[in-house]
Amino acid sequence: MKKDTHPKEYRKVIFKDFSCDHAFMSRSCADTKDTITWTDGNEYPLIKLEISSASHPFFTGKMKFIDTAGRIDKFNKKFAKFAKKKPAAEAPAAEAPAETPEAE
Repeated sequence: MKKDTHPKEYRKVIFKDFSCDHAFMSRSCADTKDTITWTDGNEYPLIKLEISSASHPFFTGKMKFIDTAGRIDKFNKKFAKFAKKKPAAEAPAAEAPAETPEAE
């Protein structure tokens, strides 16, 4: 195996899912500037999550709509110009053009 591939400094970090207020401690080398006081009274680095196993529909078995970053609104604004527009009122069918006198 290659040497120095993996980081050497893993530390205890708190991962917190803000959509359902679930937190757990694990070891990580991810950088963060936020900290949180854990239940043991010590302060640990905090990594904020938008979704975790506590809020993901696959693990919970129920659909829960989470849109923290406004992604759906952003998508709708971006692609609104491609939507097919429905006409306000159907125009009456055009009448047949007037007959022209035939040359005899």
